Amino acid sequence: MTTEGIVVEALPGASFKVKLDDEREILAYISGKMRVRRIRVLPGDKVKVELASPGDERGRIIWRM
Repeated sequence: MTTEGIVVEALPGASFKVKLDDEREILAYISGKMRVRRIRVLPGDKVKVELASPGDERGRIIWRM
């Protein structure tokens, strides 16, 4: 399942707090392809997040808009 959100805070270890469109806040990390291509993600960026199931509290950032 993919959803969109806004990065609220950058944490150590390439982790981020992301506020989703449904007002939930989750912990997300950058996907491998984004690391390889050195795509920077900063607080305030709109991102697309992939969740394993709708109720997850963790996700993976797969796209920076």
